[in-house]
Amino acid sequence: MNLQKLSRLDLNLLVSLQALMEERSVTRAAERLYITQPAMSRVLQRLRDQLDDPLFTRSGNRLIPSPKAEKLAARLPTMLDGILEMVNDGEFSPASYEGEIAIVIPEFFAISVISELTSKLNEYAPGVTLSVTGVTDSIEGDLATGALDFAVDIAKSQSEDIKATDLAAGSPSIWMKNDHPLAGQETLSLDEILKYPFIQYYLFITKGVNARTDSRFDRELHKLGRKRKKALVTRQFFTAIETLVNSDCLMVAAAPYGEKRNHGVYPVVQKRFPADLPHAETISLVLLQHKRTIESPIHRWLADAIIYIVTKMHINWG
Repeated sequence: MNLQKLSRLDLNLLVSLQALMEERSVTRAAERLYITQPAMSRVLQRLRDQLDDPLFTRSGNRLIPSPKAEKLAARLPTMLDGILEMVNDGEFSPASYEGEIAIVIPEFFAISVISELTSKLNEYAPGVTLSVTGVTDSIEGDLATGALDFAVDIAKSQSEDIKATDLAAGSPSIWMKNDHPLAGQETLSLDEILKYPFIQYYLFITKGVNARTDSRFDRELHKLGRKRKKALVTRQFFTAIETLVNSDCLMVAAAPYGEKRNHGVYPVVQKRFPADLPHAETISLVLLQHKRTIESPIHRWLADAIIYIVTKMHINWG
């Protein structure tokens, strides 16, 4: 056996070749392997270099395998199955997992992520049932007891038992309907926005909904000796949006509503915060899980899937 020649061959490339043969698409093969389309294109080029063959030519949106690729395809599945059987020895397969995974996630973020995640699970891990909520008594406590498997929340100090992985970041903004009296202005002043009533939407995970509870926005106003009128207080995202587009109310939020899936359904305009109102320039969202699940195969697989979906969708909520 020519071990020297084998040592120069990255076996991961063969996995990528199998994905390309099955999908006949660089984009779909990239999705299968949870990598980006440019990364898969680079992998294909490495395969061409190592195997000294074009391997595929393009016909429309489909890849057509070369004779050498067809020859490899006839033997590759058996070889990869043999390697998998040799190293598996009872290792995890998402397709064979059955159980419930509980996630707490803000609704504005869930509408961009959860439907995509559910589709992935239906395809690759059909035995998984997602249980999704936007409310919890204690994120850390529920993660520790197993009542929750994952949480998506604003980045803040956590105990050493909680692992936080960055997901997305953005800046707070003032939302209004498209034909709001302020919609045509490039910049807003504090005096201008305080002439209008506000919808207080609880953007992040919280159980109580109370008009007496001050948000970060309210606290900054208090420092300036100002306050706003609250017309509606809710943690229901679509209730807030429907009210916004049917009134002259304003709303403080960060995520551009439905940018990927519902563009044009709600005529919403987002404006930068007034320059005369201090505010956080960036707010970050993180994926949280307890250290007890870090080495769990299903949790590792799901964490990778969530991070991949967020990255692929380029979710921008600033």
